[in-house]
Amino acid sequence: MKLRFDIEARSGDARAGVVHLPRGSFQTPVFMPVGTRGAVRALTAGDLENLNAEIILANTYHLMLRPTAELVAGLGGLHRFEDWRGRILTDSGGFQVFSLDPKVTDDGVVFKSVYDGARVYFTPERAVEVQELLGADIAMLLDVCTALPASRSVLHSAMERTLAWAERQKAVHRREDQAQFGIVQGGTDLDLRAESASRTAAIGFDAYAIGGLSVGETREEMLPSIVAANRELPVDKPRYLMGVGDPISLIEAVARGVDMFDCVLPTRLARHGTVLTSTGRLPIKNAQFARSDEPLDAACGCVTCRRHSRAYLRHLLSVGEQTASTLLTIHNLTFLIELMRRARTAIVTGRFDELRAETSRVWASAPGPGRSG
Repeated sequence: MKLRFDIEARSGDARAGVVHLPRGSFQTPVFMPVGTRGAVRALTAGDLENLNAEIILANTYHLMLRPTAELVAGLGGLHRFEDWRGRILTDSGGFQVFSLDPKVTDDGVVFKSVYDGARVYFTPERAVEVQELLGADIAMLLDVCTALPASRSVLHSAMERTLAWAERQKAVHRREDQAQFGIVQGGTDLDLRAESASRTAAIGFDAYAIGGLSVGETREEMLPSIVAANRELPVDKPRYLMGVGDPISLIEAVARGVDMFDCVLPTRLARHGTVLTSTGRLPIKNAQFARSDEPLDAACGCVTCRRHSRAYLRHLLSVGEQTASTLLTIHNLTFLIELMRRARTAIVTGRFDELRAETSRVWASAPGPGRSG
């Protein structure tokens, strides 16, 4: 068994499920912390265990350059390398590669390494090989990600190349203990989204991701694209919306049948002194918090909120103490992980519409789904 998905409850199109993998299971909806280079910024594997994170991300592009997939494989694979006992999903690195303005052909892409400027040739087959060496539980395809807005011809070309690469990657994938996710492209063109989803599903993967969003479009443009894709994807497979992490977009995507999410937003906000709370974003650097003995969020049970005041955390930020990043990251990730757990409970108990209305009331004026990295 590579992957099995059991749907335990529904509320409209929203689903509460369990994804079963050889290394264990995780519940959905789920938010997955991003550990790009083999670690979630400012946190240890122990920190993530304490957060009750069930699955995390790592990035194929970065790890194949440093320390190299071959080195990681020689040391027992990515789980042992990180000492992470949960599940790992590896992003193929398509978003990172295409942000480097590579030379793209039908064969693959050529780009310069961000580490030393060396010329790197990356093919769909190499993306599969690297992820098999890393030993991820879930491997993403190398796709063609296009910034938005984009013309229909550009989106169509990216879709066709992504589909051709998908067939090649399925053909060379060998690990029986690793699930492979197909990726739907098409931008915000609803016809292309539907076509991409239908043709990707016809190739046949263990599950499916919706890529190429959160790259410049508004939330109002993004959500119909999710619907168009999901209508064509198998109902008995998990659906993963890549790179989206603001609370209202998460809940609205769950309402449209998405099960899995990731984003660097919570860790990036933490490094810059912004926290996610039950009443909205809180810029903890503000002078008004210099003498505040309150926790970041009285409704939060994370270790940061249980032990530290706003005044203390603001002080750490103001003096450049790295502990601030750790404590704020713990809080922000707790917030999103718990938001997805609340969504699951609300679906099971028939109260999802209440959570959706509450989230909209608090977050409707917040920034949209921008990927932020």
